[in-house]
Amino acid sequence: MTPERDPIEPDTKDWTWVLSHPCPDCGFDPETVHHTDVAEAIRTDAAQWVPRLARADARERPRPTVWSTLEYGCHIRDVHRIFNHRVRLMLDEHEPLFPNWDQDATALADNYGAQDPAAVANELVDAAKTVADTYTSVPVDAWSRRGLRSNGSEFTIASIAVYHLHDIVHHAHDVDHG
Repeated sequence: MTPERDPIEPDTKDWTWVLSHPCPDCGFDPETVHHTDVAEAIRTDAAQWVPRLARADARERPRPTVWSTLEYGCHIRDVHRIFNHRVRLMLDEHEPLFPNWDQDATALADNYGAQDPAAVANELVDAAKTVADTYTSVPVDAWSRRGLRSNGSEFTIASIAVYHLHDIVHHAHDVDHG
C-alpha cells in the first residue's frame, strides 16, 4: 500500500513555444536539434531512466507537490506511447485531430506512485524503442505531414519530434536537478 499523495497542480501551460525559443528551465534549445536526430536522443534518454528508476528513493517525492522519479518515469513512458500514436496518425491519415490526453488524470487513474519501478523502467525503454523506430521509419517526404491538437496547435512530424524531445529532456532535468 502506498501513502496518500498530495495532488499535483495540473499543468495547463501551452508548451508549444519551446519549438521556437530555448526553455529557460531545462536549457533545451530547439535550434540545436534536427528532427532526424530525435530517435537516437530518445533511445539515449530511455537508457538513463533505468538507473534513475532503480534508485532506492525512486518512489519518494522531493516535495509533496512534485512527482517522484517513479511518477515522472510513468509519465515519460506514457509520453512515448502518446507521441508514437500521434506520429502514426500523421503517417496514416490526412491532417488528423489528435485525441485529447490529460496527463494529470492519467497519473491519478493509473496510480503512478504505486507502480513497480522495475516494470516501469522496462516499459519506458520498450515505449522509447517503439517511438524511436517510428521516427526512424518516417519517409523523407513525410516529415512535413501535419496533425492538429484540439486546441488548434498544428504540428508536422518534424515539429512534433522536437516537441516530444523537449518533454523528455525537461522531465529528466526535473528529476536530476529538481
